[in-house]
Amino acid sequence: MDLPELKDRDEIFKVHLKDLKLDPQLDTSFLAQQTPGFSGADIANVCNEAALIAARYNKKFVERQDFMDAIDRIVGGLERKSKIIPPNEKKTIAYHEAGHATVSWFLPNANPLLKVTIIPRGKALGAAWYLPEERQITTKEQMMDELASLIGGRVAEEIVNKKVSSGALNDLERLTKQAYAMVAYYGMSDAVGNVSYYDSQDQGYNFNKPFSEKTAELIDVEVKNIINQAHRMARKVLEDHFEGFNELAKLLLEKEVIFTEDLERTFGPRVKE
Repeated sequence: MDLPELKDRDEIFKVHLKDLKLDPQLDTSFLAQQTPGFSGADIANVCNEAALIAARYNKKFVERQDFMDAIDRIVGGLERKSKIIPPNEKKTIAYHEAGHATVSWFLPNANPLLKVTIIPRGKALGAAWYLPEERQITTKEQMMDELASLIGGRVAEEIVNKKVSSGALNDLERLTKQAYAMVAYYGMSDAVGNVSYYDSQDQGYNFNKPFSEKTAELIDVEVKNIINQAHRMARKVLEDHFEGFNELAKLLLEKEVIFTEDLERTFGPRVKE
């Protein structure tokens, strides 16, 4: 079953919000906008968790911030403010996350950013929340901007520290899978051509590659070319806007959490394509 779209999520929220005492100023449609990719069960969890957070602080109503905290907890896990991180590592994390935020801000097809934090949450030492556009199809240009945003944290470490860390593991995993999909599934490589090796009928028992070793080598080369291109895109953005990127990282170190408004104050309004 497909995950609910914006209108569907709005209706699901209305069902689960009926029995809650809500802040009269709360825009419930806003909640549907903040939860792309959430299932009906996820939305029920958000409402329950928000009510628990509000009760924990003896609030009369469940407020917008309670819902935002609930969404953060479901997506990223519990905050671990007690975790001690050495200052040099904290600085690396701040610049890493500021790298993601800066690149996504200036590339028009990247997902718009909502919030960045360097407070450990779940297994992550830092995290950025985005609001993905709910597209039915995605162009190569849109995918490239998203890949550049993904590798922006690694590139930020290269620029600032002149070396890289293991902190980009999740980014690199997602980056590599997306690049392989572009080449082997979506026909977005001129060298490989308009072919797709995706098998919608595969039941998990096909142990043979549907292409030759020569094609496999070509796919590997094209994937590396795409990743290298994304790397160059990210590096250009960070070098062109280094002053703001540096300011953003320092702000993260100071506040630990920054929002869209902080990026707008630093860089000016975000330009969409």
